[in-house]
Amino acid sequence: MTERSPRRGFAARPRDAESWIKASDAPSRRADELAAFTARLTIDVTPALRGRIKVAAFRRGITVADMLRDLLAREFPAVPGEPS
Repeated sequence: MTERSPRRGFAARPRDAESWIKASDAPSRRADELAAFTARLTIDVTPALRGRIKVAAFRRGITVADMLRDLLAREFPAVPGEPS
């Protein structure tokens, strides 16, 4: 029988903690809002609308997700006394 190769396998763990944990130095702009809980929302839009949304986000210098979260938060503000 042949001997196994000494190279790292698919699920091998790094040897040190620094290479195991790769975190950016600066937290994202919305880190505290999203840290508590997030849920995925899927909607169907036309390719033309999707294109307009992507262009608008690009022009504003933000991601589509951030832009749509802000839009939905403005349209559906939190009601005092109800869970967020």
